Amino acid sequence: MVKFLLAPLVIFAVLAGWVAVQSAYARFASRHPRLGPFRSEEGGCSCGKDHCDRR
Repeated sequence: MVKFLLAPLVIFAVLAGWVAVQSAYARFASRHPRLGPFRSEEGGCSCGKDHCDRR
């Protein structure tokens, strides 16, 4: 019974940790623009939305 109740808590903790890391990364990227652009989870190139001038 304990495992049954503990499993959803562990899953929630992992997902909450994932969100916390993503927000910390976004804050860090906005404070340190010289290190490169923020790369969103949408994938693709980080140069711009749906296009990249560099090859």
